[in-house]
Amino acid sequence: MSADILSRISGDDPVARLRSLREAVPGRIVFTTSFGIEDQAITHMIAEAGLDIHFATLDTGRLFDETREVWAETEDRYGIEVEAFRPDPDRLADYIDQWGMNGFYDAQDTRLLCCEIRKVEPLKRALAGAEAWITGLRADQSAGRNAVELASWDDARGLVKLAPIFDWSRERTAEFCAANAVPVNALHAKGYPSIGCAPCTRAVRPGEDERAGRWWWEGDDARECGLHLDEKGRLVPNRRAA
Repeated sequence: MSADILSRISGDDPVARLRSLREAVPGRIVFTTSFGIEDQAITHMIAEAGLDIHFATLDTGRLFDETREVWAETEDRYGIEVEAFRPDPDRLADYIDQWGMNGFYDAQDTRLLCCEIRKVEPLKRALAGAEAWITGLRADQSAGRNAVELASWDDARGLVKLAPIFDWSRERTAEFCAANAVPVNALHAKGYPSIGCAPCTRAVRPGEDERAGRWWWEGDDARECGLHLDEKGRLVPNRRAA
């Protein structure tokens, strides 16, 4: 089944790719948005095309105010509801009791545990029962993501994973959003190309890649939160559908 679905996903532009996914997958498709510029472009495409795709987000409890503002603006603009998935309160309370509110600064293990509680586990609930998952990954976001292509079969979750703008540059994405009056996070104009939780995101410096402002204190070029990692902690690249 997975090979058959992947073979049917194609298209020269993201909307065609999204349509082909919707036609190839009979069941539930979930698009997870963090309200960054890539996800805003995809939200516009899905909404304008009227595709039957569910919108979801991971509300970590540490989002920027600007992210919450563009969340509300997006729902109003497109007449959609973005379902929020939040961390388990008991697990979060245990983490804070043991490591403190900002224990993620102390070691990579405590940071990854925080990401697991606030993002990875809620994602499992967001994708429960889904047959396909749409993301805003782009190949040129960082050195660690340069292998990202259009579509793959996610073995761990048992679903198709699509990155419809995998081959777009940031400039092309920004031009698309400007041309279509797509709501964008105000932090992008302040030097935040990649926006996550407020304590874990800073503006990037000249010459840094887009994700250099995420968990910057770790000094690891392959920094990720775990959403796109396999069970061994390696980034899972999408492969182009045949």
